[in-house]
Amino acid sequence: MAAFLQTLQRRRRRSNAAVAGAAFLALAAVFSVRLATRNGIEIFRGVGRVAVASSSSPEPDNSSPGGCREMQSLGDHGARCRYVRKHPPCAPEGYVDYLRLLYCGFGREPWLGYAVLALWLLVLFYLLGDTASEYFCASLEGLSSVLRLPPAIAGVTLLSLGNGAPDVLSSVVAFASGGEEAGDVGLSGVLGGALFVSTVVAGVVAIVAGRRGPVTIERRGFVRDVCFLLVALGYLLAVLLTGAITVWAAASFLSLYAGYVLLVWTSHCCAASAEEEEAIKHPVSSLVAPFLLDDDGDASPPPLPVSYKPAVAAPRTFARRLIDLLHSPLYLPRRLTVPDIAVHRWSKPNAVASALLSPLLLAAISLPTTPVIILSAALAGVLLAAVATLTTDAASPPKSRWARLPWLAGGFLMSVLWSYVLARELVSLLVSIGVAAGVEAGVLGATVLAWGNSLGDLVADVALAMHGGAETAVAGCYAGPAFNTVVGLGLSLTLAAGARHPEPYAIPAGVAVYVAVGFLAAALAWALVVLPARGMRLDAVLGVGLLVIYFVFLCVRLAILTPLH
Repeated sequence: MAAFLQTLQRRRRRSNAAVAGAAFLALAAVFSVRLATRNGIEIFRGVGRVAVASSSSPEPDNSSPGGCREMQSLGDHGARCRYVRKHPPCAPEGYVDYLRLLYCGFGREPWLGYAVLALWLLVLFYLLGDTASEYFCASLEGLSSVLRLPPAIAGVTLLSLGNGAPDVLSSVVAFASGGEEAGDVGLSGVLGGALFVSTVVAGVVAIVAGRRGPVTIERRGFVRDVCFLLVALGYLLAVLLTGAITVWAAASFLSLYAGYVLLVWTSHCCAASAEEEEAIKHPVSSLVAPFLLDDDGDASPPPLPVSYKPAVAAPRTFARRLIDLLHSPLYLPRRLTVPDIAVHRWSKPNAVASALLSPLLLAAISLPTTPVIILSAALAGVLLAAVATLTTDAASPPKSRWARLPWLAGGFLMSVLWSYVLARELVSLLVSIGVAAGVEAGVLGATVLAWGNSLGDLVADVALAMHGGAETAVAGCYAGPAFNTVVGLGLSLTLAAGARHPEPYAIPAGVAVYVAVGFLAAALAWALVVLPARGMRLDAVLGVGLLVIYFVFLCVRLAILTPLH
């Protein structure tokens, strides 16, 4: 269990290093697709001025939902500013009205507005990934240790939820926004991310592993994961073809993952029984694994993973202090509201502050926010802070199993809350950028959102494959998309259909969604055929084929998007 958790922790730490790369890919996607799909407008000319091909403003077009195309038909930022002030927003509501900020706040310097939105997009990607990595996953790892889950079960439940939190929450938020554009972002984002991971990530891992030497992966687990994902895609395709879904059909789609967990648990039990029988026949003292703890309730579970720290602290330069100062507005709000008992981050003052402030944050973002709710949250915060002051030690976090449980549960709840808020703002920003750039929201979901949430997997899995962990990396390339597709879309559709019950929920699926499903099924079929045919060995044949599939997908996606003249 400890080695399993540490491997996942190393993967998540490496994933944050990919934020900069995701940034450049995101910007390239937004602006290149816009240049390919819009005639008469250049985003950047010279130093970035927006040029309008025609000075006349065409008649508004009311054919698109929410009046977005009506606003796009206006010829200048001044007219668009007046439009967004008088009409309902085209994008899902976040904490910032991005279209008003762009057209009214930066009307005279539109290039500066696009730069600010792009920079804020990078910040949101970073915050969402960092929250999942540092707080959400740490809480889930602690819960898996406290609950004493076997590694296989923890991997497909709590830890899969931790790794897929950005995708799942982005999808849930998008469907909860209620708009067709936002729903398209959620659907395209999950499918685009699953396709990227199962083609680009798996393909690069196969190529890297093949160059290091022959690497053979386990047939049974691979076939199980790929076949489950194919079954889930078949179910999703049937739902998409009907055009609508009821709450019961959505719940049944979500329940597919329960069957998958049961299958993994059965496989784990059978494998464990076989290993025990082998150990009885051939006892070896060095194989005794200290995974199980004593039944004593005060037995300390394995500590949360501790980040590497050098023996001698490096001197803090002026540049480092400046970076810390600029980073503090992004770090302190989460640090002071998310309960955290990781050993390397333990601080009793911060723990007391989180107990005090987390109920207030929960009340502040709840709707409706009334004085009674605020006062009740303040009282609850004072009581929790007093309990935390009396029951915690300044030198170390709680050690006993049951003393850790409420802190881990609180950290889980508050990290979910922060991730939800950030994902809602990210979806709102992406839809706003799509409206401003004249790009379909689904394009941004299948590219920008998918790349931003999945590029970290590429960096982490390739690094893992280079250090001999190719089998674990390949397993993640299929188990992760399976979780995101079934749980992410299943939960999103269940909540959306539940809000419309007893009426069915109309699914915002266009041609591009069917294209993504088709290419994802083709990539899975390619891996399912090629790997067994080549003795389950990872090599360039598998990898290059997967990369070609994704390249063809991008070409087809752009061809669908670009009008023919």
